[in-house]
Amino acid sequence: ARRQGARRQVRATTILDPGFHTAATGLSGVNLDSWAMSPALLNALAGNATEDADFVFLESAMGLFDGIPAPAGRSGSAADLARLYGLPVLLVLDVSGQSTTAAAVAKGFATYDPDVRMAGVVLNRLGSERHRRLCGDAIEALGLPVVGAILRDPTLNLPERHLGLVQAGEYENLMAHLDLLADMAERSLDLDAIMALAAPFAPAPGGFGDALQPPGQRIALAEDAAFTFLYPHVATYWRKAGAEIVPFSPLADEAPDVSCDVCWLPGGYPELHAGRLADARNFRAGMASFAAAKPVHGECGGFMVLGEALEDASGQTHKMLGLLGHSTSFAKRKMNLGYREARLRADCPLGGQGSLVRGHEFHYAQMLAAGNDEPLADLADGQGNPLGASGYRRGHVSGTFFHAIARG
Repeated sequence: ARRQGARRQVRATTILDPGFHTAATGLSGVNLDSWAMSPALLNALAGNATEDADFVFLESAMGLFDGIPAPAGRSGSAADLARLYGLPVLLVLDVSGQSTTAAAVAKGFATYDPDVRMAGVVLNRLGSERHRRLCGDAIEALGLPVVGAILRDPTLNLPERHLGLVQAGEYENLMAHLDLLADMAERSLDLDAIMALAAPFAPAPGGFGDALQPPGQRIALAEDAAFTFLYPHVATYWRKAGAEIVPFSPLADEAPDVSCDVCWLPGGYPELHAGRLADARNFRAGMASFAAAKPVHGECGGFMVLGEALEDASGQTHKMLGLLGHSTSFAKRKMNLGYREARLRADCPLGGQGSLVRGHEFHYAQMLAAGNDEPLADLADGQGNPLGASGYRRGHVSGTFFHAIARG
């Protein structure tokens, strides 16, 4: 994409990948989520994505049809978006360990939902030219064009950790790796044929009425390697609505700007930096002073830092801000994953008392101690099954394990 000119990339559900998209394209991506976002908000965000792009690519966060049982068009799957916008699907198939069976898999995708159109196939992780012929010929016999064939190449892999890829901002040689990927794309993909598969993209008019509203006019936002997981569409809308975001780095021992109206600690990897956060005296003192007078909210990793203590993977316990009474552990890992809908019990930066907020939870940390703070919200999963009280609030401080995406 970088070598072909400006392209807009859109991502469903996840938080990490837009950083790589931005580095590769020079344009910011946006998350579209058919479960968490109303159709009006989806259309507004999708429409904005077309403003400075020649092509719009929607990348599936999981498998094309992976979502949850939900009303039609609200499952959270990428297929919902393909169906809603009439998008042609470029199917990328991992064909390692198979040959003509790949055609049966491709046919399954092509016939599973007649309203989701497969336009072309890219074969991934091929072992040889013979492997390519066996898979490709069988798929093309179905009438599906094969527009790319990528050989297995471990040098193209990006390292992973819990929660996904190592973040784009942590690479010293990211652009060199993107050059390798660009070379692979030019060598392995028929880019002209792929572009020819594109169809007009014209979302219906939408609106931002269901977007998360700015929690203040000036928002102090923690932003460094420990605090990175804020959905891009959230910050973009805050700015669009007239708010000013004032970043600060807890890892650099910076405190939130006292002139701000609210402080937001997003998710990230505080468990990898717990010792530095515990030693950041200016950050700790500044947060205590800020929270005494103004709202503070933490999501996931930010929620962990608001608590009394955090146990890292080695079992060492580090003192956190103590603005809420809970303690968390990363040593005793248990994956928590899924959509969440919260009805707020009190006013907080997420919204007013009684309002609904939809979001997503993905973490391995566990609660060691609950503390004595008031619950922030009553939580349900993506299908409306009650999960009980969630999050905490004390004075001006609130926090939850889930990442807010939009208003319900």
